[in-house]
Amino acid sequence: MKLLFWVLVLAAAAWGAHWGADKLAEPLKKLRQQWGLSEAAGATFIALATASPEVGTNVASAVQGLKDIGLGNLLGSNIISVPAIVTVAYIASRKNARNSSESSRRSQHSMRVKPEALYVQALPYLAIIALAAILTVPQPWRGLQPIDGWIMLVAYFIYVAQAIMRERQDAQAVRWNKKEISVAVIGVLLLGLGAYLTVTATENIVSLLGISKLIGGLFITSTMSIAPEIFATWSVARSGQVTAATTNVIADNTVTMTLAFFPLALVNLPVENLLIFSVNLGFVALLGAVYAAFIYWGADKNSFQLWEVIALNGVYFAYLAVMIYAVL
Repeated sequence: MKLLFWVLVLAAAAWGAHWGADKLAEPLKKLRQQWGLSEAAGATFIALATASPEVGTNVASAVQGLKDIGLGNLLGSNIISVPAIVTVAYIASRKNARNSSESSRRSQHSMRVKPEALYVQALPYLAIIALAAILTVPQPWRGLQPIDGWIMLVAYFIYVAQAIMRERQDAQAVRWNKKEISVAVIGVLLLGLGAYLTVTATENIVSLLGISKLIGGLFITSTMSIAPEIFATWSVARSGQVTAATTNVIADNTVTMTLAFFPLALVNLPVENLLIFSVNLGFVALLGAVYAAFIYWGADKNSFQLWEVIALNGVYFAYLAVMIYAVL
């Protein structure tokens, strides 16, 4: 009964975090329009909403002294999110492709994205992963330390700056209202509560199951953390904004690797199991690299075909196999 109770709490916390994140998405979309940002650059701002559950969860885990849950959440969410979001975006975009009278037979089986998805999002994300590896893996400075957090925070602002400066568009006039702002504030509060309950529920679930907090973060907290992103991706892709929907996963992961990294680094987090940490960070990098490669070198450039979506999921199942049979 206790396990069922905490599973229900975890589900409710994820729903609350999703609701709160959703209320932030519209104001951030208006900022994109007001500032004349491209879809890929705009994904940088939408990611502040969709990645806020991961950031909030890591803040809560650092405050509660449950840092391993936060570390598992950081790595795990960046692994599962790439195949999950690309798959959801691909399925959601199929209706638009079938209804388009100008679609060729080839485009019926591919999800096209704009070229900016590669150099505004994917390549900077790979650079940030490399920076995280340099700061946390080598023996002399292994682990997450305050200086690492500040360096990653600077990296995030550099990433935002380059996204804003590229592919600028004409600014649009938008109208703000007090109700929208008030609801966004309520969303932030509910998001924080959802993050706190997510960490608390995960702690109790892993305790009842007798598994480590790091594993709980990798497979339980991370899965729940990406739920808001999945809902957002479906609705955005169905509206025809395929580039925004598809690149949002990389923008989300970039926020996670920087802003969600920051609170854990501030409280000092040693890497106690280098094998688990290295394997997971390696798959974070591998999925990011495969994502970028399919956009640039795929059979249909600047797109994802069905077999490429399946291949991304294949990488994730390979990760599960490595974790189950070689690491755990």
